[in-house]
Amino acid sequence: MKRFKIKNLLKSPVVGSEVLVKGWVRTKRGNKNIVFIALNDGSTINNIQVVVDAAAFDENLLKDITTGACVAVKGKLVESQGQGQHVEINASEIELYGKSDAETYPLQKKGHSMEFLRENAHLRFRTNTFGAVFRIRHAMAFAIHKYFNDKGFYYLHTPIITGSDCEGAGEMFHVTTLDLKKIPMNETGSVDFRTDFYGKETHLTVSGQLEGELGALSLGEIYTFGPTFRAENSNTPRHLSEFWMIEPEMAFYELEDNMDLAEEFVKYLIKYALENCMEDLEFLNNMIDKGLLERLNFVLNNSFVRMTYTEAVKILTTADRKWEYAVGWGRDLQAEHERYLVEEHFKRPVILTDYPRDIKAFYMKQNADGKTVRAMDVLFPGIGEIIGGSQREEDYDKLLSRIKEMKMPEKDLWWYIDTRRFGSAPHSGFGLGFERLILFVTGMSNIRDVIPFPRTPKNAEF
Repeated sequence: MKRFKIKNLLKSPVVGSEVLVKGWVRTKRGNKNIVFIALNDGSTINNIQVVVDAAAFDENLLKDITTGACVAVKGKLVESQGQGQHVEINASEIELYGKSDAETYPLQKKGHSMEFLRENAHLRFRTNTFGAVFRIRHAMAFAIHKYFNDKGFYYLHTPIITGSDCEGAGEMFHVTTLDLKKIPMNETGSVDFRTDFYGKETHLTVSGQLEGELGALSLGEIYTFGPTFRAENSNTPRHLSEFWMIEPEMAFYELEDNMDLAEEFVKYLIKYALENCMEDLEFLNNMIDKGLLERLNFVLNNSFVRMTYTEAVKILTTADRKWEYAVGWGRDLQAEHERYLVEEHFKRPVILTDYPRDIKAFYMKQNADGKTVRAMDVLFPGIGEIIGGSQREEDYDKLLSRIKEMKMPEKDLWWYIDTRRFGSAPHSGFGLGFERLILFVTGMSNIRDVIPFPRTPKNAEF
């Protein structure tokens, strides 16, 4: 007999039909005559109620059906007599796939803290909250691919192991096969990587952007979507050491085109979530963040404010506000500054452009003023920066000069510099942190709760 997913059964119930469902027991209640089992198979936030005539089943079997147990149920789908559900199943057969120790099962029917659930991340998918979060995460991943595919972009797989530091910050994880108890040293006292697997120093990537640019300068429009890594010792609700990035790169796009794409892209994703994940969003709106749906619709229905970094600094320095971090031209903006602009001053998402060159990466196109670059950051309510991007420097001499100025190793970037010698073109791109997006779309407050198995300093469990 074919199994029905609970989501499909609840959506298009055929009352009176024989059905087979399989899933995990959320709750069991009842008396010696009748038992009610709430069953969930992960396909929906909603459970289906199974009604069991206790006299028709083995007593020991019913004792073993406890919260967390996995079962298969055959029975007739009927209109429900109780409140809270339209249909239920009158069980005729029950098969117990896996018992669950009632005394030690961590997810008993009570409230659990997020920290407790992180410590039990192998089971937290079974809670309503995390079932909703990870169904939405899937939907957003699918929507990202659909958006770019429908626009004619090509999905490019960029390397996870790399010999270059895209951001120049040096916060990278080493990749090595060297014996850490007998590290070979060269004549200068540095590690001799010539005997390592790749014959040179290599790391886990912080970004696929540089390689993405190579694809864009031939294929036209590409995007990457994969894991990236930062060895940044930040134990905050907004940082992970392993996270996913979406990075489109487009030939012949200038800064305005880049901003247009970024705004269209995030609005598409929010619209997709509202159209395809409403049950999960309504649950999260009710249980996690009462303003979630309002905020999603607000971003969807309002155009983004566009202004320069210099204009933003003027607003911040004249604001009637005491800042934790000082504001001044040439300083990087902090989350408190970004959120003030979005949530209080403009009450709309904001795209800031033309940042000081000294606080931005080497690859950004330099403006004629010699002080700023054609950068752009998209700022969202509750999050701050959600997208960072720029028009890339296509001029060979300017790019090489900037690399030398920042004392970056030319020998490791020869291939990137080379593209400016052979048919260079104006091009742009941006990066969207996938987990930052999921934070915004779900209303969750900690980034560790929107990735299945978070990697943070001193934590690589599961």
